Amino acid sequence: MIEQLIFIILSIILFAIIFFKMIKNNDTSYVMVLAIEALGIAIDFVALVLNLKLQIWVTFLIIFMSILLPIIIILLEKKNINIFLRLKSLRADIYIAFGNYKSAKNILISIEEKYPQNYDIHKKLAKIYEKEGGIRKSMDEYVQCIDINKQDYDSYYKVANFLIDLDRKQESIEMLNKLLAKKPDYINASMVLADLLIEKDEYKEAAMVYMEALKYNPVNYELNYNLGIVYTMLNDFKNAKNCYEKATELNYLAYNAKYYLAEIALLYKDLDKAELYFEQVLSDEDLSADCYFELSKINIMKGKKDIAIKYINIAIDINSKKIVSKIEKEPLFMTIRSKISIPFNLEEKELSGKYSEKEIKAKEHLENTTDITTNMGYGHIQGEFGKTKEKENERQKE
Repeated sequence: MIEQLIFIILSIILFAIIFFKMIKNNDTSYVMVLAIEALGIAIDFVALVLNLKLQIWVTFLIIFMSILLPIIIILLEKKNINIFLRLKSLRADIYIAFGNYKSAKNILISIEEKYPQNYDIHKKLAKIYEKEGGIRKSMDEYVQCIDINKQDYDSYYKVANFLIDLDRKQESIEMLNKLLAKKPDYINASMVLADLLIEKDEYKEAAMVYMEALKYNPVNYELNYNLGIVYTMLNDFKNAKNCYEKATELNYLAYNAKYYLAEIALLYKDLDKAELYFEQVLSDEDLSADCYFELSKINIMKGKKDIAIKYINIAIDINSKKIVSKIEKEPLFMTIRSKISIPFNLEEKELSGKYSEKEIKAKEHLENTTDITTNMGYGHIQGEFGKTKEKENERQKE
């Protein structure tokens, strides 16, 4: 009898504690626990009044309902574990897994209203909005994540990319600089920041970003390759060459880097090395026509006109419109012009689009620079071109 009275008193105290928690937190999730507790207390009270002898499993069930369950909840909350929040969040996760974002959002928003400082809820909402294409809402949630957790570097990165999408690139640069100040080894942030600086033609600043990133990731292909592009645009071909060589060591299939190395070899009048690199790039569909064009030029310089004719005609077969346009601008081809098969209808080959704007720009810059130095450096060919032109003029007069 006394034990049952003590049990009922303790149960009522625990019931009161849970009740006040519900009032304090303004969370109706406690109602279910209170109902379970009340049922346990009621069963025990009836058994006490009617002097009933309960089976052992019923006794254990009453103890769990009235004593253990509220104690577990109280202890978990002391450790900052909100069981109700976890259960709601789990329900949202299930909805997300099945693609029911609307129901998941409703649950998460209701939690967010009561627990505005909950990092996990903001992160889940941010991801849902991102999947739905709600950039601004997603960005707001990621900003909340950063406010709560200053070391959430991924959210910094997400916000920076959203700012780019919203054409707020200067703000993105500022955000990325903040991120890299906190975490300088964040490669993706370095890559995006450098790209933004390259867009503004701020190549020296971009080079500094890449060099800082390479301190933490010296064997990263992308960093070495892109630093080579920046050096190319700065006309620092020696350092560009070193970067491209490192890139090709890290990735043997880096055809664009090999193409750049070939052009730099031409720049330094190393025809054999340039020829070797161009031959290695022939299997790249986007670059093959240019490679055959350059190989033809090399063979003209070497005096191998038959091979030069063969290569230039292959280049025309691959991309007639582009190559014919390049031939018309290149004096070297005047010596073999009569042997070049130029079709009546010129066609432009559709490229795959795998190369970015900065890569194409660097390629064109290298080609233009190489053309200038090549034509200046091979006077005997220019002289031959002059003689050929004189003969053509004489024939026309006749």
